[in-house]
Amino acid sequence: MSLKQETKQLVEYVSFSGIKDWEFCPNYYKITRIDKLYKFKGNIHTAFGTAMHYVMEHMILDRKKKGKEFLINESKRMFDRAFHKELNILPEYPSSKDVLEFKQHAPPIIEQVLDVLEEHFGKDFRYISTEEQIDILIDEYKLADYDFRGIVDLTIQTSDGKYHVIDWKTCSWGWDQRKRSDPMVTYQLTYYKHFLAKKHQIDLKDIETYFILLKRVAKKDNVEIVRISSGERKTSNALRLLESAVHNIDHGNFIKKKTSCRNCAAWKTLCEG
Repeated sequence: MSLKQETKQLVEYVSFSGIKDWEFCPNYYKITRIDKLYKFKGNIHTAFGTAMHYVMEHMILDRKKKGKEFLINESKRMFDRAFHKELNILPEYPSSKDVLEFKQHAPPIIEQVLDVLEEHFGKDFRYISTEEQIDILIDEYKLADYDFRGIVDLTIQTSDGKYHVIDWKTCSWGWDQRKRSDPMVTYQLTYYKHFLAKKHQIDLKDIETYFILLKRVAKKDNVEIVRISSGERKTSNALRLLESAVHNIDHGNFIKKKTSCRNCAAWKTLCEG
């Protein structure tokens, strides 16, 4: 079986994280996603992020069903349970000191998030979906059938009819300007906007996108909304990258990008040459 045939059997879709891996190094993409020789198994940071995502979903779904104070207290207890559940599946359980520190970072975020959302989007914003899966054919690439796949954390609609696509991001202090403008960060929302518009037949001008930063160790403003714009030029650049990645994956072109070696988890262990 040729490498191209093998690739086609194993890869039927690409995601934003896959595109990031491809852009980082095509050979790393092959090692992790085709050969499946390496997989990141998580740490206390990912455990915190997963638990916080779970709590954010719960708070949005129940914000009109329960009083705010009750919901906040309930969500704090829910975070503790979810966090410990995630910690228990890590390959190595963190120190009790680290666990206690991370647990102390959750309450300020939980206490602030609904007020920040309502201040920005208005108290009457309407819930549309959480954890919505995108699985849409990439018709920009004509030679083979590949889907773009992703999960949208939250979509809401405001009274002006606009849809607001939100991705939660847990972090420490926040993001500097370089990260806020990095294409390999912001393209995630560019793709989500493009493919959600296709899925639901929504005009692109009626969709706005945001990262909401959930900042663990900030002394104030633990929740920050970062609006991401995706105009015609940026969308075109993002789709060009997607088409290039899919074309090369489809043809089994997995050239090693040596400039990425020093930052590669597979270097010197799984990476040949």
